[in-house]
Amino acid sequence: MWDQFILNPMINTLLYIYDLLGNNFGLAIIVFTALIRLVTYPLTQQQLTSTQKMQEFQKSKRWQDIQKKYKNDKQKQQEEMLKLYREMGINPFSGCLPMVIQFPIIIGLYQAIIRSLADAPLQLLELSRHIYSFIPNSLIPLNSQFLWMNLGQPERLYLPFLPSIGIPVLTILVVITTWLQTKLTTPPSPDSQGSQMTQMMTLYMPLLLGYFAYTYASGLALYFVVSNVLAIAQYAAMGRVDWRNLFGQKAKA
Repeated sequence: MWDQFILNPMINTLLYIYDLLGNNFGLAIIVFTALIRLVTYPLTQQQLTSTQKMQEFQKSKRWQDIQKKYKNDKQKQQEEMLKLYREMGINPFSGCLPMVIQFPIIIGLYQAIIRSLADAPLQLLELSRHIYSFIPNSLIPLNSQFLWMNLGQPERLYLPFLPSIGIPVLTILVVITTWLQTKLTTPPSPDSQGSQMTQMMTLYMPLLLGYFAYTYASGLALYFVVSNVLAIAQYAAMGRVDWRNLFGQKAKA
């Protein structure tokens, strides 16, 4: 089922785009990333709705009254908050859903990139079992070079004055753009537990994806960077980005 519904569609979509773009696998990954953002737009819209409801919750008089009434009883305050969540139709974890959904995509894309870039006879034979009939066999093996990168290998940039030290440029970009996306697009949480979870995601998600980018194929790192940039641009176009969040200032109600 994994091959049928995740891996095979990804491999063949990448190969089809690769063929359309003149055998440029880097551009194929970029276009494929844009398609993923388009397909997951309903999840993004759900996250925006959750953000709006959370902001309404923070401004509601009932929540402010609960905070005052039970300021010395955190357990009771938590219980009342959850009741108010249910009444207002708020799911405090819905803002994290797009990131959770992204993990199967990450795993599938990594496998699709590695298998698509097969060059050994046994690897090519295995790849042929995943290719649909309308994909030309002449595309295989693929051209794995994009800019200075071999998309099937971890990315390192070797400069003339530092020939022995490889700089992980994409890894650095993945960490920065993931931190920016998490910081700018994660909805605020009115309670301490939710706030701590948000802070942990802001810290650990960039490090986790940065580790993936440093360790695995650079095609996956390219996907991370493009996906993060497109996500920030999408939210900014919707007027949902508050740049003051970068400096720890309170978001405007």
